[in-house]
Amino acid sequence: MIFLLFIVLLLLGMPLAFCLLVSGLSYFVLADSLPMLVAVQRMVAASQSFPLLAVPFFILAGHIMNHSGITQRLVHFSNVLVAWIAGGLAHVTIVLSALMGGVSGSAIADAAMQSRILGQPMQDSGLSRGFSAAAICVSALITACIPPSIGLILYGYIGNVSIGKLFIAGLLPGLLLTLTMMLVVYWQAKKHGFKADNAVKPTGKQILVAMNDCKWALLFPIILIVTIRFGIFTPSEAGAFAVVYACVVGKLAYTTLTLQQIIQSLYESVSDIGMIMLIILASGIIGYVVAFEQLPVTITESMLSLTQQPILIMFIALFLLLCIGVIMEGTVTVLLLTPILVPMVQSVGIDPVHFGILMMIMVTFGGTTPPVGVAMYAVCNILKCPTSEYIKGAWPFFAAVIFLVAVLAVFPSAVMFLPNLLF
Repeated sequence: MIFLLFIVLLLLGMPLAFCLLVSGLSYFVLADSLPMLVAVQRMVAASQSFPLLAVPFFILAGHIMNHSGITQRLVHFSNVLVAWIAGGLAHVTIVLSALMGGVSGSAIADAAMQSRILGQPMQDSGLSRGFSAAAICVSALITACIPPSIGLILYGYIGNVSIGKLFIAGLLPGLLLTLTMMLVVYWQAKKHGFKADNAVKPTGKQILVAMNDCKWALLFPIILIVTIRFGIFTPSEAGAFAVVYACVVGKLAYTTLTLQQIIQSLYESVSDIGMIMLIILASGIIGYVVAFEQLPVTITESMLSLTQQPILIMFIALFLLLCIGVIMEGTVTVLLLTPILVPMVQSVGIDPVHFGILMMIMVTFGGTTPPVGVAMYAVCNILKCPTSEYIKGAWPFFAAVIFLVAVLAVFPSAVMFLPNLLF
């Protein structure tokens, strides 16, 4: 009943947080055994979490970095590195997504930002509007893996999984996603005759100069991983450090960050944080209802009655995430399904770190597909691209992502190699 009410309210255009709030409170209205006070307590309890502090800190750090000139330097570095390959700026947007994973932490923010910076230049270079929108939108999936992914922080918090291990585990899948999408771009460029934006291959000196120009941005995810791995910072403390780091780099290293830009970053962050936190508070009610009704236990028993093969359980869970991801926003999906799916996969011996990386890819993937793809609509609106053109350009990327996720599911060592090595 709660799920159906949520879907109806969502289709009517009600904001996500209030869809969750109304559908969750409806359970307490109809259930005589639970007083409404419990719902209020669960909302308050959902906010009382030290690990959750990492979310607003990293959001603020991302906005400050965007205002401090780090983003523009990353664009230049990506352009020097891969603009000469067939497909030109489409490769640039993919590499930039990999680099921006350590800055923005959000796939939607990454896609929207790149649409404004690279969307029109990509079309001017000869790439079709649909292909440009698809490359920008689907490449934002990489941000879901590269630290400090907001989705991984939420998954670790809800599922009681090590955020440090999740950060490290996301590096290799993020790299594989980058290479896979670049291969798709190269294939499509050769097929449709898309030319390189700059046919001259850069020299080693040009690459080193561009890398030196954005070295502080490139060091950021490395510093995060090292400090969390060796216990110098918790994820929340690393988020606070990220804010200080962004301010110091913007003011002292690049001398571009002003007090007015910091105030603007705070203003933008408050808007983003308020939206995310309201969703988290509302989902606290749903999470309590799910636990009270013993839904995780029921679903686990039902799944295990069908099969106890770990790989089949993994594929069933990923298929469920794909189906739900195309109709529900990613943050909500993580908050609602993590407490259900993590016990299920652990019961058959699947590592929750391995599952978490694949879950974040699938959840974020839903944002790039119809009918409720938030990232898709953001990019298409900015580029004024019809959905039909977008889908035509995106299907090779969709097929490549599904194939890579299947490979990562079958070969868990590709995800777990680094965390097992470092922890």
